[in-house]
Amino acid sequence: MSQRGRPKCFDREKALDAALLLFWEQGFEQTSVDEAAAAMGIGTSSLYSSFGGKEALFLAAIRQYLAGRGSVYNKAVTEGKTAREAFSKLLEVSAIELTRPDQPRGCLLWLALPTCSPKYEKFQEQMNQLRDETEEVWLQRLREAVESKELPQSTDIHLLASYFRTTLAGMSLQSRSGATRNQLIQIAKLAMGIWPAPYFHGDDTGSNPVGDAN
Repeated sequence: MSQRGRPKCFDREKALDAALLLFWEQGFEQTSVDEAAAAMGIGTSSLYSSFGGKEALFLAAIRQYLAGRGSVYNKAVTEGKTAREAFSKLLEVSAIELTRPDQPRGCLLWLALPTCSPKYEKFQEQMNQLRDETEEVWLQRLREAVESKELPQSTDIHLLASYFRTTLAGMSLQSRSGATRNQLIQIAKLAMGIWPAPYFHGDDTGSNPVGDAN
């Protein structure tokens, strides 16, 4: 008795990992459905039936990345003993991850879909939401630092988080352009110079938008 259709027999996690590495290396728009399917070891019909299309596949790959390879960034922020240690660790971890030899250089979130044609405008908004989710983890750590008086009450935590987001985006581009791990670590150390001075009782002002730099 013949079977109708073919059973899904591929490893979804491994297939998504193969897809994200391809998107990471080539970019979303530069990667065709046929190329993605070939990298995943499945047919294009299986790709569509399992993921719904290239956009849905890309988002699924991104979410797997955030839960796996990319989780080291938020882990650094949440596990640091102090907020300063946490963000210093974030930049250090980034310098290491952005130059790993076993994966494409740079950050997947920034390089796979930095810009796209107008037809993908809504898709770009979804990517921005994913980046915002990561930044919210940073903002929560900064809020806690203000509440514990590690940071001055006057600290603009949104500006500070945006600063680190911009720094990481720049480090990602530098990495893709060939910057070494040591060069990125030096950039990370320099970037931490903006960190606001510790809170002192009776003195809650700052000489720059995010607080007093050390």
